[in-house]
Amino acid sequence: MSDRLDEILAGGVPGTAAAAVALVAVDGAVVASAAAGELVRYDDAEFTLAGERPPARRDSVFDLASISKLFTTAVLLSLSEDGLLGLDEPIAAWLPGRDPRITTRRLLTHTAGLQPTRRIDLELPGATPAARMAAILDTPVTSQVGGPYVYTDVGMVTAGRVAELAGGAPLDELVRARVTAPLGLADTGYNPGPGTLPRIAATEWKPERPGPGCVRGQVHDETSYGLGGVAGHAGIFATADDVLRFGETLREGGGPILRPETVTEMLRDQGAEGAAFRHGLGVRLGDPAIAGPLHGSFGHSGFTGTSLVVDPAHRLTVVLLTNAVHPVRGRDGIRALRHAVAAEGLRLALS
Repeated sequence: MSDRLDEILAGGVPGTAAAAVALVAVDGAVVASAAAGELVRYDDAEFTLAGERPPARRDSVFDLASISKLFTTAVLLSLSEDGLLGLDEPIAAWLPGRDPRITTRRLLTHTAGLQPTRRIDLELPGATPAARMAAILDTPVTSQVGGPYVYTDVGMVTAGRVAELAGGAPLDELVRARVTAPLGLADTGYNPGPGTLPRIAATEWKPERPGPGCVRGQVHDETSYGLGGVAGHAGIFATADDVLRFGETLREGGGPILRPETVTEMLRDQGAEGAAFRHGLGVRLGDPAIAGPLHGSFGHSGFTGTSLVVDPAHRLTVVLLTNAVHPVRGRDGIRALRHAVAAEGLRLALS
């Protein structure tokens, strides 16, 4: 194991995040793990210390935020393998009236011309999740279809809805049936139950939400929360070990959830112009925000302070889960922390 990984997390906790868990695997074996901080450190936006501050552990559960997009992607690619949708087929096949130029591939590469986000909870206060979903699906095209790249939660919410219609089941059930159950990811899913609450890291102070203190056990993302906690762009909670298993599955070719040729296409540069990185299907290639020295890696980050980085050339998978939005967003240091953990992963892979 790596004392350096412990030191790296200690340097970022509690300044950057109240809690952090990191795992490094080489050739599928965990060679370093570390946990630091407290799952609930603050009671409010004024950084008032909580009366009870349970420690973070390796089996702690974090809100993955946009890493959820990779699970949505895996579901869509699985449906494609089964012939239930075509990546280049217009989504109007399931959502009549949508721009016929929008395809699942363009949704997964953020080149569908859709705006980055919609605070549908503020637009439609008191509305049902179904009414809010219908409104999001009616979001008009506002930029050029086919590129340039515009990172869009609206697009991934739409992709999740396409998955539901093509797969004939709610997205959470599809993720469970096609990804988490086959991989044995018992701690991964949407809307975690009360039995999991003691292991969950708190996120932001949101006085508009029910319950005392900072958000804990509810999705942090406002749009996902407004849609009932299940959406294509955010909402999944997981442990570091489960995220590692998911990343390793992709590194090793996708079995048992995807075929090797499907993963190859997922990790192929899709030619999305205008991003700070190359883009596969749902996945970022060499994202400088999370990759550090792992330039040949793929993965994704999450707004809450999470990241998954997989470097096939070095047989390496690096997971960092934090709650850098606790008790408020905009805290400094998460990019540096991600880079330091990735660099330690490379050192261990080369040692």
